[in-house]
Amino acid sequence: MAPTVSDFFWERLKAWGVTRVFGYPGDGINGLLGALQRRDGDIEFVQTRHEEMAAFMASAHAKFTGELGVCLATSGPGASHLLTGLYDAKLDHMPVLAIAGQQARTSLGAHYQQEIDLISMFKDVAGAFVQQASVPAQVRHLTDRAVRTAIGQRKVTTLIFPNDLQEMPYKDPPRAHGAVFSGVGLSRPRVVPEPADLQRAADVLNEGKKVAMLVGAGALGASAEVRAVADALQAGVAKALLGKAVLPDDLPYVTGSIGLLGTSASWELMQDCDTLLMVGSGFPYSEFLPEEGAARGVQIDLDPTMLSLRYPMEENLVGDSAETLRALLPLLKPKEPGAWRQTIEKNIASSWKTLEDRAMQPATPVNPQRPFWELSKRLPDRAILTSDSGSCANWFARDIRMREGMMASLSGGLASMGAAVPYAIAAKFAHPDRPVIAMVGDGAMQMNNMAELITVAKYWRGWSSPTWVCLVLNNQDLNQVTWEQRVMEGNPKFEASQNIPDVPYHRFAEMIGLKGIFVDTPDDVGPAWEAALSAGVPTVIEVRTDPEVPPMPPHFTFKQVQHFLTATAADPERGNILLNTARQVLGRS
Repeated sequence: MAPTVSDFFWERLKAWGVTRVFGYPGDGINGLLGALQRRDGDIEFVQTRHEEMAAFMASAHAKFTGELGVCLATSGPGASHLLTGLYDAKLDHMPVLAIAGQQARTSLGAHYQQEIDLISMFKDVAGAFVQQASVPAQVRHLTDRAVRTAIGQRKVTTLIFPNDLQEMPYKDPPRAHGAVFSGVGLSRPRVVPEPADLQRAADVLNEGKKVAMLVGAGALGASAEVRAVADALQAGVAKALLGKAVLPDDLPYVTGSIGLLGTSASWELMQDCDTLLMVGSGFPYSEFLPEEGAARGVQIDLDPTMLSLRYPMEENLVGDSAETLRALLPLLKPKEPGAWRQTIEKNIASSWKTLEDRAMQPATPVNPQRPFWELSKRLPDRAILTSDSGSCANWFARDIRMREGMMASLSGGLASMGAAVPYAIAAKFAHPDRPVIAMVGDGAMQMNNMAELITVAKYWRGWSSPTWVCLVLNNQDLNQVTWEQRVMEGNPKFEASQNIPDVPYHRFAEMIGLKGIFVDTPDDVGPAWEAALSAGVPTVIEVRTDPEVPPMPPHFTFKQVQHFLTATAADPERGNILLNTARQVLGRS
């Protein structure tokens, strides 16, 4: 049997190093699926419950491996379902290839069933490269260019295959005018600024007396270099949320997360510094950086469009984080330990003490910070952590202490609900021997994470280690938005939009063959983690938490306090809100 277009396509992806694709079937991609089946598993197909989850998994695969993430969906609604996960990859600069089916070429333009203008639909999310194949000889260069663009530019790209084309015999391009002959392969360049630019940046940093660093996802491959520069400059280091794993939190100069979800130590670091070095971060909230003009700035980023975007930097260096820091280091004049580092370390110790006090305060029935604080003490070596968006991200950001060798991620730039479980599934496929832990609120669990537990049940026996745990905070409230309504808008909780049904998540886990643990008392939280992490089966821990424990930011504005007081006065839960707020602020039971 002659190879079809689909056969050639998968062979070409294999030549590019692709070994896994996340997706969901449909008649618009039957030709592609048939060809994938004929390969006998050298490219693994992971069946998700929903195409959006496949795109999230492709994004997470790229984050946890550095490889190209690939997702596959049928035509029409299957293709449109991919968009949210693809935007997650786009906003976090992840290389992802989306493959979509399309109706037969002869029916296009006929208002045919499931016919969507897919090129137009994907144009924003995959604007770097989105093309629809028309003839067999075109598939070679479309595949090569889509993969090379995704990897080389860290972009989302999309290929669209009409279903009749998928089954056609493959033909190489003819030796004729108008044909092109592409090839496989890409060598990553060494991107380092010019020596003169490095020297100017070093001069700024050398003149600083109180240097602060902010590191993000772009610094994940530069941990050793970040440490060396921080030591030379006697700097404190704050971490953007996507950069949580850049440095372990047991280093005495690491202040933890920054921003609304950040620590008081990070806030103080940014307010008191006279020089800021930002490495590989697109942290969005400028109000948590030094006030404009209060500090000199140097920024390093591989993407020039991200430079001087959050703070007016004096020196903007386009380069790979590790390579650039390595080149910068010999130009730095090592600073002597002094009062600045001592102040940073004192603030960090105080910040951790405050977080522990807050986590251990009583609540009705369980303080939502407690599960994260108890987990942090019990994290296995080499753990991979994922968090959903919502109030759980506050506690993940602040209360989890990263150690050397751990990994962590979430939906950063998009901050989408529903990413934690698909991220954790992708992490387990990429690293089946490592423990993986997802942290989710009940809103995201009901939205789409719950269904993906079925994917865990389908595949977990093929993982070399069964340690996969999902924490669900059950407070029957869309909690992050409830607090935003109170603090940002001055409105009491809108129960019609915020209250959600009570669902027995642990029992659902048991029903599909996983282990379920239910916790509704504080003293049972620690033992629940120990049971889940030692279980021989993936486990869901459902903790009944108090929705009226405020996610305290590291800094309040007068307007936020005013809104909080106004909202609380009219809120149906004002008594519990005031009691829990007093406990969080004053540290009193």
